[in-house]
Amino acid sequence: MKRIGLIISLLLLIAVMQAQIITDKTSKKYTIGFDIYTDIMTDHPNDYNPAGFNPGFNTYVTYNIPLSVTQHVFAMGIGISSHNYYSDSRIEDVNANITNFKPIIYNYKRSKLNLTYLDIPAELRFKFENKAKLGIGFKVGFLIDSKDKYIGDESIKGQQVTVKRKRIDNLETYAYGPTIRFGYKWFSVYGYYEIGRTFTRNLGPTFNPVSVGLTISPF
Repeated sequence: MKRIGLIISLLLLIAVMQAQIITDKTSKKYTIGFDIYTDIMTDHPNDYNPAGFNPGFNTYVTYNIPLSVTQHVFAMGIGISSHNYYSDSRIEDVNANITNFKPIIYNYKRSKLNLTYLDIPAELRFKFENKAKLGIGFKVGFLIDSKDKYIGDESIKGQQVTVKRKRIDNLETYAYGPTIRFGYKWFSVYGYYEIGRTFTRNLGPTFNPVSVGLTISPF
């Protein structure tokens, strides 16, 4: 959590510094934004108990194409998103033919699955005279990294360990779904629903996360 906060703070600092030197003409052509959100599991196995707060973040840049002479634009670009799924379960074997989560039976501090995607977002953005704005879009993500982390006991003896495993098998290569933003000036409420499967059908559990949070877009 501290690392995520540090990354977000650095990104915001860079954005503010760049905002001081970027021209009005350029700012209309490009948008740089940051999404801070939590993932809510709308569908998951019965023996998987997700945490109530699953912090993640996304950063993106888009090129804006004006729609006629209005302030409305069609935007398309590239981004990076990171999702953290906390629970009271662990993946039994990250390289198994079928991925299964098993409940944690010992004392533990943290158990999470982290997925990182390279995103291609597209969005219709509507700007109004009162400086309110609405964005309706769709994005496709390409999985570029996967790992899990467990901090807790490995046995009844109570010896705490930290276990990190990379390259989780049976994950879908793509994640996709609709996005929506509604806000005022720099800040917007953000939502994303992943309609694709996180794990391959019949090779892993069903996950359908909804990301809900805030967008910060200086320009």
